[in-house]
Amino acid sequence: MAGLAVALRELGAEVRVCAPPDEEFAERLAGVGVPLVPAGRAVRPLVISVTPGSAEGLAQRAADLMAAQFETVAAAAGGCDVLVATGPLPVVAGARSVAEMLGIRYVHASHQPVSLPSPHRRPPARRGRPLPQDATGNRALWDLDAQIANTMFGEMLNGRRASFGLPPVDSVRDYAFTDQPWLATDPVLDPWEPTRDLDVVQTGAWMVADERPLPDELVAFLDAGAPPVYVGFGSTPVSAPKELARVAIEAIRAQGRRAVVSRGWADLDLIDDQDDCFLVGEVNQPALFRRVAAVVHHGSAGTTTTATRVGAPQVVVPQGADQPYWAGRVAELGIGVAHDGPTPTTGSLSAALGTALTPETRARATVVAGTIRTDGATVAAKRLLDSVA
Repeated sequence: MAGLAVALRELGAEVRVCAPPDEEFAERLAGVGVPLVPAGRAVRPLVISVTPGSAEGLAQRAADLMAAQFETVAAAAGGCDVLVATGPLPVVAGARSVAEMLGIRYVHASHQPVSLPSPHRRPPARRGRPLPQDATGNRALWDLDAQIANTMFGEMLNGRRASFGLPPVDSVRDYAFTDQPWLATDPVLDPWEPTRDLDVVQTGAWMVADERPLPDELVAFLDAGAPPVYVGFGSTPVSAPKELARVAIEAIRAQGRRAVVSRGWADLDLIDDQDDCFLVGEVNQPALFRRVAAVVHHGSAGTTTTATRVGAPQVVVPQGADQPYWAGRVAELGIGVAHDGPTPTTGSLSAALGTALTPETRARATVVAGTIRTDGATVAAKRLLDSVA
């Protein structure tokens, strides 16, 4: 979203970005000259406190997310020409209602394809509402997903809409996504298969140039030996961070490599004081990934795209959501390995690394990197401005 904001500003548009008030979000936006309009509660404390798969407190969290749209976002969007929204369903359903209320154009943007209805794949399960495992027919499952979304969020949304004089909606999901959602992913890394139900606009991934220098201590570590292996799980928490860090570092050492460990929201840490490992926090990922032998990560859209764009071989250890999809794409493209399951052992991760570290995988990753588009945010920005010209 920061990438889109920068591209819009470069084309002369005024931009307001509403996002959760996490300090790292505010710093990232400030670093590219875009002020943050704080909306709702901070995300990080919420994410790291939620038990995977648990629906406890979901209704209140959804209500808070939706309320932020009708309050903060509605105020910020006053006088704007278009509202672009991404995020959980309560967010985007509320955001489209705000756009409707203000009489401005609305665009739903997704940074991964798995939540968009498609006969080519099953829908992801909504928290606390598993889909039947023995069901056949993806279209029927997507119909069921729409019913589940209505049960979870329909009364909440229509109650809010009624208070602003808006009519009720029949399908929360389809209303929020529209029949022409935008897909901000790279067409090589994520080839969207057309459907008869959605006219998806695939713009390419939205990226922002990262000019931040790597910390001096990290540069010294990188310069002191052969390229290390990076391991990080971004904003995805894990149930046993100490064990995961131990497994990852031991697997990297088993391959005769040094390690760069990213703390992230998983709260990974070093396991001893040996000088072959280095711990980092928020850092310029493209610059770092260009200097590592391989990237071990969780498989988010952002990290997968960044590693692919710079030609770094990957080992993806998916934890949930859209991450298994991205792991599968990495494997299908031959640019890395999809680990089988979210909980690696030293042996399983070392074996995966062994494949990722081969010259063949590196060569394939280099070739694919040359096909990844870097203009997705500009494509999206130009299309937005053309739509309201």
